[in-house]
Amino acid sequence: MSSYTDGYWWSPDGLRLHYRDYAGGEDGRPPLLCLPGLTRNARDFEPLAARLAGDWRLICPDMRGRAESAQAKDPMTYVPLTYLQDISRLLADLAISRFVAVGTSLGGIITMLIAATNREWLAGALLNDVGPTLEEAGLARIRTYVGIGQSHPSWVHAARALEEANRDVYPAYGLDQWLAMAKRLYRLNGAGRIVLDYDMRIAEPLRVASDEAAGVDMWPVMQAFRGIPTLLLRGERSDLLSAETAHRMVEEIGPDAELATIPHVGHTPVLDEPASAFAIDRLLARVLNG
Repeated sequence: MSSYTDGYWWSPDGLRLHYRDYAGGEDGRPPLLCLPGLTRNARDFEPLAARLAGDWRLICPDMRGRAESAQAKDPMTYVPLTYLQDISRLLADLAISRFVAVGTSLGGIITMLIAATNREWLAGALLNDVGPTLEEAGLARIRTYVGIGQSHPSWVHAARALEEANRDVYPAYGLDQWLAMAKRLYRLNGAGRIVLDYDMRIAEPLRVASDEAAGVDMWPVMQAFRGIPTLLLRGERSDLLSAETAHRMVEEIGPDAELATIPHVGHTPVLDEPASAFAIDRLLARVLNG
């Protein structure tokens, strides 16, 4: 595993939040700010860091309520605009004013909000299996498992539970890959059980919003990515981002956007797939040549 240092920062409302900082980068390369999906955390980017750390600096935050970051006092702060405020404070603390955003699912929504509010920060952007329109089938599936507590006696049991729930998402996975994913998503609790590593209350805002973007029309934001090297990844089997939406996004952004469809994967690509790696390398080359 690539080496990293643990860092901490304070949210505007006083939560102690955590991030991993993978050292690297040369020739003034901008860091990669890796923003995880709804139920995921900084560990979700271990496969990406294993390949890129050293050549690039990766900053991987745990959003509030996840992993080593504090849980919110008010669960209704588990929303994209609050996450954006938290990330803005982190960037200010680290004196980072330009970076490549790598946003998976919810992290991609945060990336879109960054483009809408501070597009000058973006040296490049990766939107991983998310867009302005989210398919109801995918949202319904997410609502079936978010906030539902699970407890397992061993890592193998947790891996098998993941496989049972996500076999259609990663049909080619074997036990080793399910175990690796389990160790990114779960933790060992004080009672010796394997449990999900997030505050179950992150589900509460989903019950009162039509989607993760709280019903806001995000299509106009696509124009903010014009002139910024942008990569859109879509899992071939995704039930959250349709092929139609992905192609429209590329049309809205224009020649600075590339769409890569990742075969045999649903929502979301893990970023270690060969097709993902090739596309990410092309994005980073465009950032350097930009």
